[in-house]
Amino acid sequence: MPGGRDDAAADHVSGGRRPGKSGTREQILAAARTRFAESGFDGVSVRAIAADAAVDPALVHHYFGTKRNLFAAALALPVDPETVLAQVRAVPVDEIARAVLRAVVGLWDSPQGAAVIGAFRTVLGGGDPQLIRSFILEVALKEVRARVDTPPGSAEVRVSLAASHMIGILVARRILEIEPLASMPLDELVERCAPQIQHYLTGPIEV
Repeated sequence: MPGGRDDAAADHVSGGRRPGKSGTREQILAAARTRFAESGFDGVSVRAIAADAAVDPALVHHYFGTKRNLFAAALALPVDPETVLAQVRAVPVDEIARAVLRAVVGLWDSPQGAAVIGAFRTVLGGGDPQLIRSFILEVALKEVRARVDTPPGSAEVRVSLAASHMIGILVARRILEIEPLASMPLDELVERCAPQIQHYLTGPIEV
């Protein structure tokens, strides 16, 4: 049954599964994009993706390492999501907004950010938003959700408000290129925008 847990890399080779060959990586990616679009990040297992691609689960780990890396590849992200998550884990809860904003906007501002911007342009042009939505809520902000659930049951509202604000900043800065936001130095942008996002995450809230 598909699940959110990343399957172990030591899965045994199953009879009838095709071994690795030319095109196997693309075959796995195609299956992953379909699965992630249908069920999100947490609702899919490496084993289910391997079954759809008709390969052994060990080959998924061979090509991509972890489910999170596979998800990044499916979205054509230029970096390992762990680089963003590590920055969030390293700060206390009252500094999460600054850490997330600096990491995410910094990625969009970098030379590697073109692929992410392209994915957002596709969504704005009528493409399927499920993969981007899953990345934001189930990967980038998943660990934030667990840290801001005070009072209990408030995390979903908190994270959705924070995500909407961040997406607005990113779209205005890098897609619509609204000035002065588009050319604002990253440090200034973080100082101006992080307090409101932090309020969403840890400020008073009714549930």
